[in-house]
Amino acid sequence: MAKTLKITQKRSIIDQIEPQKRTIKALGLGRPGYSVEKQDTPQIRGMIRKVVHLVEVEEIK
Repeated sequence: MAKTLKITQKRSIIDQIEPQKRTIKALGLGRPGYSVEKQDTPQIRGMIRKVVHLVEVEEIK
């Protein structure tokens, strides 16, 4: 079974560069405090790496 990641936005996207804003939207986030659960895939990990300073990630069993 694939792992699941809980991704929580911790910082606002105001004053961030446009690609980072688009990455946050593509992850399904948009406001600080919002959380989503995504499958742990290389694509999702790459997106997280681009906005690691804006989000917090937890692995869910």
